Amino acid sequence: MVCFASVIAGREGGCACGEVRYRLASEPLFVNCCHCLNCQRQTGSAFVINLLIEADRVEVVSGEPQPVDAPRDDGGVQRIFRCPTCHVAVFSEYGWPEVKFVRGGTLDEPSAVTPDVHIFTRSKVPWVKLPDDRPVFEEYYDSRTLWPAASLERLDAILALRASRSDS
Repeated sequence: MVCFASVIAGREGGCACGEVRYRLASEPLFVNCCHCLNCQRQTGSAFVINLLIEADRVEVVSGEPQPVDAPRDDGGVQRIFRCPTCHVAVFSEYGWPEVKFVRGGTLDEPSAVTPDVHIFTRSKVPWVKLPDDRPVFEEYYDSRTLWPAASLERLDAILALRASRSDS
């Protein structure tokens, strides 16, 4: 069921003006299509495609994305990394700097990515029709039940790294 096979190592993307360019060093952990109100508001669209991937596997090859902390409905903040010139959001962090949520629309070939799951569909706009062959959740989901084994191993490595940092 995992659809990110077409997102191969070396996949590149960037902002609208070309100042910020990045390369993915591996396939993503998982690909979410998020329909939450925060994503709708922050993108100006009906949803966002996010490729979840380890931060050290996102190589910024040119430019320097600037972090912007955007407020969320839950009272927290989401760190969005934007091009300093055209202000396009290229990736985000949701509290864990070890994982980036790369915006699928910033890939050079965004049509090569298909979401593995649709989340926060309770707030999806009514004219978006969801595919029958993908899991759909009104809110979030349990990664352990959906992610492939290789992605879970990578997630466990991130968790171990986080734990070792907190022990220090």
